Amino acid sequence: MSDSTAKTWFITGASSGFGEALADYVLEKGDRVAASFRKPEQADEFTKKIDGRTLGVVADVTNEAQVKTAVADAIAHFGQLDVIVNNAGYGSMGSIEEVPAEEVQRQFDVNVFGALHVLRAVLPQLRKQRSGHVLNITSIGGLKTFPGVGIYNASKFALEAIGESLSQQVGPLGIKVTNIEPSGFRTKWAGESATIATTEIEDYQATVGENLRGIQGYSGRQPGDPVRAAKAMYEVVQMENPPLHLPLGKAAVKGAREKFATIAKEVEQYADMGDAADFPAGE
Repeated sequence: MSDSTAKTWFITGASSGFGEALADYVLEKGDRVAASFRKPEQADEFTKKIDGRTLGVVADVTNEAQVKTAVADAIAHFGQLDVIVNNAGYGSMGSIEEVPAEEVQRQFDVNVFGALHVLRAVLPQLRKQRSGHVLNITSIGGLKTFPGVGIYNASKFALEAIGESLSQQVGPLGIKVTNIEPSGFRTKWAGESATIATTEIEDYQATVGENLRGIQGYSGRQPGDPVRAAKAMYEVVQMENPPLHLPLGKAAVKGAREKFATIAKEVEQYADMGDAADFPAGE
């Protein structure tokens, strides 16, 4: 790939999982990457990876000042930003009743407000360029809920809405948005990256407890391959008319189909009740 066709990516949370796999994949394709890390030594190591094509920046996405500095450094270094990947995030698990308020706040600080910090920092540059592509790593859990991950679901539903609205806002400016919706992939999401509230309420053992035990037992054996996910994300960025939604993994595709089929059926079943809530015509 020539320098004129190479893209510059800004990827948050690149120390592991999708962020690490995606950074490695697009570098193999000849693109440039600015990647965020929370530890300076990780950022320094990434900068040295490929001379001229890699830049590690230090940023905790919950710290807006750090995010602004990281984005400014990336723009100063590469001169442009073509693909923004809101990848930094984690899973908070437990029943809605039992997850403590401070953990709910932290979940939204990382998964929602962190992504907003990035968007506010990069959008002036993308508007100036009249180009760019934002990839929000949401989840099938941003479309479909499951017992025991209601707070995580809520954060990812919020990011889904931000992405959808943003696409309407920036589409006329030549900026694209895709919400990436993975199912179970072999990352640290269900393992060391997760926070898990102990389910002590007996009434929830058959729902929350069973699902959380399944998630934890599943860790390391998920069918999703982060490298294949990176390939799909790279390919969607090459499209002239990319999708707004991209479920990744068979379970995600199945889950999305089931969710929208259920909603469509329910809407039609109760459409008369909904329509009747308006004033009659002419009143």
